[in-house]
Amino acid sequence: MSASNKIALFIDGANLYATAKTLGFDIDYKRLLKEFQSRGTLVRAFYYTAIIEDQEYSSIRPLIDWLDYNGYTVVTKATKEFIDASGRRKVKGNMDIELAVDAMELAEHIDQMVLFSGDGDFRSLVEAVQRRGVRVTVISTIASQPPMIADELRRQADVFTDLVELQSKLGRDPAERPAPREPRHHTPQFLQRPATVPTRQVEDEFED
Repeated sequence: MSASNKIALFIDGANLYATAKTLGFDIDYKRLLKEFQSRGTLVRAFYYTAIIEDQEYSSIRPLIDWLDYNGYTVVTKATKEFIDASGRRKVKGNMDIELAVDAMELAEHIDQMVLFSGDGDFRSLVEAVQRRGVRVTVISTIASQPPMIADELRRQADVFTDLVELQSKLGRDPAERPAPREPRHHTPQFLQRPATVPTRQVEDEFED
């Protein structure tokens, strides 16, 4: 593809994390950026995630900081806790509106939108962006049972790519994972890779 192919990535953090986890691998965000930089001019890479308010330390914080310094535009908002009708504590943290507003604003400046999400709520957004002449690729999976992508979103996209097909390009090298905690396989200190990137992203599954 020519360099004039202007691309923007929109990553629904909780959704992508859940999808990769279902498929049994970790996303290497540095490789993800490289992959799409090779497909054209990467205008922007947005990463959306909700963060639990009043938490001294959020397990996702190291990932967010890393993304922020390494070419991603990170969009976060605090989640709200509420008690549902049956008295259970629930967490609400939906980033759909933020993602939709950014996509609509950027639509006239890009040729291709890549949406990492299977959320059917995005169908009307995809349609609106397409009306502005943007080709939309949606990345999720149908390899899981049930599929992680809503049928209506998959049908609306110009291109649907299964995350399974991208595993070799976006997956973290298993060698970079922490060694299993068995004394027999203990890796000497000098052989261990420095953990510059968080090896694990832990996301709560937020309710709509």
